[in-house]
Amino acid sequence: MATTEQHDPEPTTEPLAEPAGSDEAAEPNDTAETAGTAGTDETAGPAETTETDEAAEAAEPEEVPAEERWAAFAPTPERRPGRIRRAAGVVGGVLGHEWTLVCAGALALAVLLTWPALRYPAYTLPQDLGDPTLVSWMLAWPGHILLNDPSSLWHGNAFFPDRWSYVFTDTLLGYAPAGMIGDGPEAALVRYNIMYVLVHALAFVGAYALARQLGVDRIAALVPALAFAYAPWRLAQAGHLHVLSTGAIALALAMLARGHGWTLRRKGFTPRKVRPGWIIAGWLVAAWQISLGWGIGLPFAYVLLGVCAAVGITWLIRRIRRRPRQRIRRIVVANLIGGAVFAAVAVLMALPYLAVVDAHPQARRNFNVLYDFSPPLRGFFTAPEESWLWGALHAPSRDLVSWPPEMALLPGFALLGLAAAGVWFSVWSLRVRVALAAGVVVTVLLAMGTEFFDGLLYRPLHEFLPGWDALRTPGRLIIWITLLLGILAAGALAAFRERSREFSLVRNGSATPGPWLRFAALVPVMLVLLEGLNTTPHEVVPRPPAPLATVASPVLVLPTNQDTDQLVMLWSTDRFEPVVNGGSGFTPATLYETRQVTQSFPDHESVSHLRSLGVATVVVLPDRIVDTPWEDVLLETGEELGVAREDVDGVVLFHLDGP
Repeated sequence: MATTEQHDPEPTTEPLAEPAGSDEAAEPNDTAETAGTAGTDETAGPAETTETDEAAEAAEPEEVPAEERWAAFAPTPERRPGRIRRAAGVVGGVLGHEWTLVCAGALALAVLLTWPALRYPAYTLPQDLGDPTLVSWMLAWPGHILLNDPSSLWHGNAFFPDRWSYVFTDTLLGYAPAGMIGDGPEAALVRYNIMYVLVHALAFVGAYALARQLGVDRIAALVPALAFAYAPWRLAQAGHLHVLSTGAIALALAMLARGHGWTLRRKGFTPRKVRPGWIIAGWLVAAWQISLGWGIGLPFAYVLLGVCAAVGITWLIRRIRRRPRQRIRRIVVANLIGGAVFAAVAVLMALPYLAVVDAHPQARRNFNVLYDFSPPLRGFFTAPEESWLWGALHAPSRDLVSWPPEMALLPGFALLGLAAAGVWFSVWSLRVRVALAAGVVVTVLLAMGTEFFDGLLYRPLHEFLPGWDALRTPGRLIIWITLLLGILAAGALAAFRERSREFSLVRNGSATPGPWLRFAALVPVMLVLLEGLNTTPHEVVPRPPAPLATVASPVLVLPTNQDTDQLVMLWSTDRFEPVVNGGSGFTPATLYETRQVTQSFPDHESVSHLRSLGVATVVVLPDRIVDTPWEDVLLETGEELGVAREDVDGVVLFHLDGP
């Protein structure tokens, strides 16, 4: 029986096909070898051999550089954009950047919420014609004198013949560059109104930057930003530009935190995020804040000192062994440089104030003054009358306090509610929440001044901290209460937004919350904004009497009292002639005596007193002299005393040097 023998096929000797692009698939040597073998057939004649060789040579590929072998498989290189497209990309990136949008939005919001400040900026002032006229002069004087006689910076043209008159109250020296633009009373009004808008915008940006640096998202950062810039208590301070100028406080803290690589989340300090340049910048901004006045700047300086001491001790104890020495050295050097600048500015600003206290002891406030300016606890739940939402409703509560402009200190009920929620529900750690809440409580008790157990906490500050005895309004510590409440509130809103994303991810598979959750996150922001709406009046400022611009100086304007004198200071910005009139936080002895003696002007005693001061002209304002001690001045001529009277353009001039 025949059997069929099966054999396994012999393995092929041909190599497996190489993948496209393999180096071995296109080796020229293999191709040449194959062609040469075919051409060695013995039956082929000479002619055939030649033709075969030529064909092989024609079929042989050219040598291809290694770097070009993959060119066929590479994508077509993108065409480099031209200069215009590159420039457009840069501009678009800048315009669309978070901080560009924040600054633009802050400015637009400030214009809207301070309206109509910029409607008639050359004719009106917010709040009233008292302190805003004084502040308008304070903005104008440094710009004028630094361009003409810098050595006389601290000696204003008001309160003649007293010296150091520019520091009889809080200065706004940091705004001096603005004072260099424009001349005269109208320019002074425009300058005030522009700065009035800008301080609100800066407060918004500063608090937003601080919240972002501490570790919350953009929406959550809007709460402290809006509260810090538009809290109801700020509406009563519309006439106090130096009190509203708080934006640099939050901005400096944000810069210092960024420079040290510090947040309230994760590990706190992050060594790799240390930026010495930001540290120096933070100290410079803090120094600029000090240059705006001590009323707000002095507590800020002590806060910085306290933070530096606490952070420094903690840092040295816990971190020095784990942090590279080089990085520690950079941080220390940056703080020494920035701190030295800050200290130098503080000392230079303090020296003229010390000179004022030496020359005018009445400028130093004793502790008894605080009884008239310390707010009760109810004041922190009472809105000023300028509040659109709460003003009328809180009128009975305001009637229970002695000085509503400094005692209606409501930071906002929406902010208080969010901050209370932030104590229990927050992205901040429990330790941070407890520290923030404790800070709020302690600051409230300090802000109450003598209302809290006769100044149990405030009295040591007044007696032992240098310079603190110059502060008469403890309630202005509401600035720090608002900032702490804002940080607590931001933590609560940030936690809600994080939970919303987690809920959406579990339910819908997307980290983007639905429209209702997104709207719910915006409700607290809108409520804080709503409480910032105002009904602040904007008063029309009287034009200066025409003769005031040409009469011989020094000048005394009658009547002389706080309100009229501050208006006269504004009028004097036309040529900054020396004027006896002046308004500030205290009345110098010379001005007090002049007000008493001149009530019988023009008689021998008053004329002799004014001549001894060097006064050349007395200007009487008939429309303001009614029902004042100077009402009878209009009945006199002063001829028997060598005084020449002149009636010009509705005012009465008395020339003490005669005709």
